[in-house]
Amino acid sequence: MDLKLTGKVALVTGVGSQIGYGKGEALILAQEGCDIIAASRNLEGAKQTAAEVEALGRRALAIKVDVRNRAEVDDMVKKGLEEFGKIDILVNNAGASSRERPFMEMTKEDWDLDIGVNLYGPMNVAQAVLPHMIARKSGRIINISGGQGVPNISVYGAAKGGMVQWTRALAREVAPYGIIVNALSPGLGETGLTAHAPRKWLEEQRQLKPLKKFSTPEEVGRLVAFMASDVCSIHTGTVYAV
Repeated sequence: MDLKLTGKVALVTGVGSQIGYGKGEALILAQEGCDIIAASRNLEGAKQTAAEVEALGRRALAIKVDVRNRAEVDDMVKKGLEEFGKIDILVNNAGASSRERPFMEMTKEDWDLDIGVNLYGPMNVAQAVLPHMIARKSGRIINISGGQGVPNISVYGAAKGGMVQWTRALAREVAPYGIIVNALSPGLGETGLTAHAPRKWLEEQRQLKPLKKFSTPEEVGRLVAFMASDVCSIHTGTVYAV
């Protein structure tokens, strides 16, 4: 099926990890014809992802950004629009988790990291991009959620749960402008967020899954490409759970 994404411009945050969902999403979108704004706190990682996008024959711009910092976010969007002239798709993928620990042992700094990156960050980026999408009466926003209800990462899960409710409300607010907003909860994968998790725990979690496997960045990228396309034209405010 032709997703008709050729010539679209996608801003994907959190592409710095070379084993993360963000890179997988960016590369699949590039394979489908998108030019990519590759954003990450890890500039070298963003540059590596951008180089792979260009190797696929698409244009790419690597930008260093901390999504918690609104000034950096505004500058990122400005540079992206200067380079490409438009932003059709926003993938709010950037995420971070404080150290795994029981809630009663967490500090305010842990809370600030989990909520700042996983909830305030996506809201910062969406608020910076939306005026452009509203003016064009077109756009796709895809928020990457997950992690709710998992012990020892409770505040991370709370932030992601907040993202889900924000997605549902925002979808209704911007629908009159032709903008579609959905969320994707990809579940556990062997990404940077789980790289330091105990192998025994990861295997236990794998065995709980019906297909006995974790999501891969490529598989998540395919779902994001579908959600970014006109094939997904009547679904908004939806949470896709893998």
